[in-house]
This record gives sequence, structure tokens and C-alpha cells, in this order.
Amino acid sequence: MRYLAILGRQPDISLAELSALFSRVTLVSNNIATFSSDTTPSIARLGGILKLAIPLAETPLEYLTSLPEGKITLGVSDYSPHTSARKAQGEALKLKKILSRHGRSVRVVENKTAAISTATSLHNGLSGSKSNKVELILNNKEWWRVIGVQDIDAYARRDQARPARDAKVGMLPPKLAQILINLCGPLPEGSRILDPFCGTGVVLQEALLMGYSAYGTDLNPRMIDYSKKNLEWLQKDESSHFSGKDLIRLSQGDATSFSWDLPIDAVACECYLGQPMSQPPVEIKLKSEKQECSSIILGFLKNLSSQIKPGTPVVIAIPAWLRPDGSYHRMNLVDEIKDMGYNVTSNSRRGLLYYREGQIVARDIIILRKK
Repeated sequence: MRYLAILGRQPDISLAELSALFSRVTLVSNNIATFSSDTTPSIARLGGILKLAIPLAETPLEYLTSLPEGKITLGVSDYSPHTSARKAQGEALKLKKILSRHGRSVRVVENKTAAISTATSLHNGLSGSKSNKVELILNNKEWWRVIGVQDIDAYARRDQARPARDAKVGMLPPKLAQILINLCGPLPEGSRILDPFCGTGVVLQEALLMGYSAYGTDLNPRMIDYSKKNLEWLQKDESSHFSGKDLIRLSQGDATSFSWDLPIDAVACECYLGQPMSQPPVEIKLKSEKQECSSIILGFLKNLSSQIKPGTPVVIAIPAWLRPDGSYHRMNLVDEIKDMGYNVTSNSRRGLLYYREGQIVARDIIILRKK
């Protein structure tokens, strides 16, 4: 089956996520990709994707006419080049006018831009779960029907409602945690995901919700306590998704020397990012931060290499620092990493930087596989 994906804020990362999981991934434009999958993908498991859609087999009017009796809520997003909100709205109003002649009641969702925002789609129920609430996508004269919209409210809750949070150790977004796991590639249900820098447990949380088991370690015993509290909260809040504490293992330990219990099916983590910063570091500070982070990251990868099987995926986020000219200084550890027995993917060589506008310490995502 062919699918269309509206990519997230950083399309290169979203595209890498799709490419790790699906076949025939094609970038259609800056924020649109198509791909193939034998099974219907769940947008709840795709952190970098805003909307999923399938081709419309008939004309928009034929499809809308075939909907069950009752009021139709309709939104039209136009992702074609050189389009406008007015054009997208015009397409929706044209369909409404014709349907009204056939006795159908239609409410058109207002377009503030050519493409309806994720929040507007979600809050108007245009997520494909209700048959009479529909978002159609027009792209270069081709029509698609939305079957999934990113649940930004659910992500916000999993980020902000956790009982144990600590801004000093960084706030890994749940979306990014999902992306890190997905960049490991397709994994069988129940696979064991290791996070050796588990912090407050965001990667572990998302691994559990995606149907995997979670194994977390951290040097700081307080972080192990935080992860435990957060995962206990998750089990109560999301009890329908999983059951049994045997899915979770937590241990205190230094990632550069710890001996993990086997098996480990995949590793996904945010490594040590250095000290929190409010402005770009001066050169001497950058040098010291880079040395400290490099020592920890390379020490961890060397320790891990002897404990995992060939073919094991390892996806890590390491720091990159904002410079006064607006660029990011990356650590460039590829050669040292390859010497430790890892293959580095082409995506990593191009660089997958995850950051917000003006963020001082970005996350440079590196995708590895044990040789």
C-alpha cells in the first residue's frame, strides 16, 4: 500500500525515520514523502510525522457522497506549490456546495493557511478515526485522504504530566525518543531496548508504549529513582498498552564500565550533552565541554561494543553547540567510532541535527550498527 506522510519540523530527520522502517521512501517536496508498507502504519508510533494519508481511489465528490448519513465535517489541505489558503478553502466550499444540492449537511473547517495545521486537524476530529470527519489533501492534482494526525496533546501529556522531571539533565521530547527508537529499524514486538543514559526515563517510556521491553541504566541513582516513578505513573496512566513489571529493568551504573544483562536487541539513547548553557560557549569553554563529552561517549561505545551481537542497532544523540554565526559545531567522532567495531550509516555522515530555533546545545543523531 502506498502512503503519504507530512514531515515534521525537521524534515531530514522525519525522512530518515521513515527510511529506517519502510520501503520505497520518496521525498516529494520539502515536507512531503511517500512510502510503501504491507501493514497500516500507526502515526502514534512515528514521532517525526504530522499526518498520514492514503490515495483517494475515487474523486473527492464520489468519496464524500459515499459517507454514511449525517453531517460531514470537511477540511481540505493543499500542499501543491504556489498555492494559498484561499485556494484550499475554495476547493472545500466547492465540494460543500455540490453536496448541499444532494441534501448533505457539511461544515467546512476554516483554512488559515493552505495546509490545515496539525492542531486544527486534531481538535476538529479530522484524524481518520470518525468516518464523517474528513481531511483531504491535494498535492499536484493528486488527492489523498488523511488516516492519522499526530496527537500533540498526548505527547504534551507524556512530557509534562510525568511526576519526576529535572530540567538540569535536559528534557528529551517524547517525539524524539520515538524517532531514536525507530531509527534502529524494524524490531520484533517485545524487543529489549537499552538506554544507558536513561535520565528520567523518556526513551524507556516510549519503548514500552511501542510494544518493546525497556532496560535503563544511569550513573546517577537519583535518575534511576526518577525513571522508576515515571514508569510507575505510566503503567497506571496507560495500563491498556502494556502489563507486567517484567517489561522494565532499571540499574544504577556507569555506561563506560557497566556490564549489562543480555540480551540487548537495540540501543537508543541521548548521551551526555555537557553542562546546560544559556549562550554559545567561548572557544576555551567549547573545547573543555567537547573533551569531556567525547571521553564519556567514546568510553561508553567502547564498553558497549564488546557486549552486543553483530548487527545490533545503536542510535545515539550527542551534543552539537551553537556558534555565534548561527552554525552548530559537531563533534565529528565517526572515525573513532568506526575503529570500535561499528558501521556508521550514510544518514549520520550527512548529519541529523535536532534543535529548536536558537537552542544552544543541539542533538546530533548518529546511527550505528555493530559489525
